[in-house]
Amino acid sequence: MANRGKGYGPPLDNISEAIGNTPLVKLSDRICPAGRTIYAKCEYFNPLSSVKDRLALSIIESAEKDGSLKPGQTVVESTSGNTGIAVAMMCAQRGYPCVIVMAEPFSIERRKLMRMLGARVVVTPKAGKGTGMVEKAAELASKNGWFLCRQFETDANWKVHYESTGPEICNDLKGMRFDYWVTGYGTGGTFHGTGKYIKEHSPSTKIVLAEPAAAALIGSGIKTERNADGSPATSHPAFTGHPIQGWTPDFIPLVLEQGLDQNLHDEMVDIPDGAAVSMSQSLARNEGILTGISGGATVWAAVETAKKAPEGSVLVAMLPDTGERYLSTPLFASISAEMNEEELEIARSTPSWILEP
Repeated sequence: MANRGKGYGPPLDNISEAIGNTPLVKLSDRICPAGRTIYAKCEYFNPLSSVKDRLALSIIESAEKDGSLKPGQTVVESTSGNTGIAVAMMCAQRGYPCVIVMAEPFSIERRKLMRMLGARVVVTPKAGKGTGMVEKAAELASKNGWFLCRQFETDANWKVHYESTGPEICNDLKGMRFDYWVTGYGTGGTFHGTGKYIKEHSPSTKIVLAEPAAAALIGSGIKTERNADGSPATSHPAFTGHPIQGWTPDFIPLVLEQGLDQNLHDEMVDIPDGAAVSMSQSLARNEGILTGISGGATVWAAVETAKKAPEGSVLVAMLPDTGERYLSTPLFASISAEMNEEELEIARSTPSWILEP
């Protein structure tokens, strides 16, 4: 690469300045169907390795500007993990105490990362699902006078993607074809903000929205019942458990619903059981790209879209985070820490000492 060795640029004042400007990486024909091009938007290049770094930066800076977050005030938020890690990073950098509320099923390495960053982590029962952790965070904020991030409702969520993610993609593809943009949804901020920007600046691009087949909330056509503040009042009847952490909580977030109301997406893709984990593993072994289950799900949707797309089509798929965030999940369930027979045979093939199992 011509720029290798050139340097990043002037030193940064703080870690938040490293957020954004993540690369598009072309997938090879080992993944991408012939005659098509798929670029992966690698959000794990953000400093805390996920797209949610953008969200946390936007929420904290917006609240500082409008005065709703006071110096020294505790910040609290409910999260499946990536938002909590990103919020903990921003709180550590800006000097705010941080409390994260997280439902029990999410990976333990996420809890450890948040605690490493100085946050306190409150774990809610599995039975309460996503709505339970949202309710707990709101109770804690109300009782203690803490600042509640409200990632599922705040405009700061989608606006950061309108101002950064969307422009980055369009600028990186300037003068090139850009036929499809593929994404899933958690809060809906990436879909809403990036989708809105793409529709305004590249109107011929089709937007493909994906969700787990086991939790087809959008596909059900049933709206989420809401409290007066826009938060979910009940768990969505179409929700069942699924392995794509960070995607599709047990309600349709307000930020997502607002994007849906603008008819931003052109197609929907349901992700079947097993497809996301399988594609994540395939990306690692065939591309050297280590992404999480949600990244695998998005690329699977992009590949299925590419198979039906006209020859020459160019697609962009979002990779929300890194695979290292899933060590205790089904993504790594088949990956052993011990040597297998093939590895033992290699070890025994030379005279030096080896540790026998």
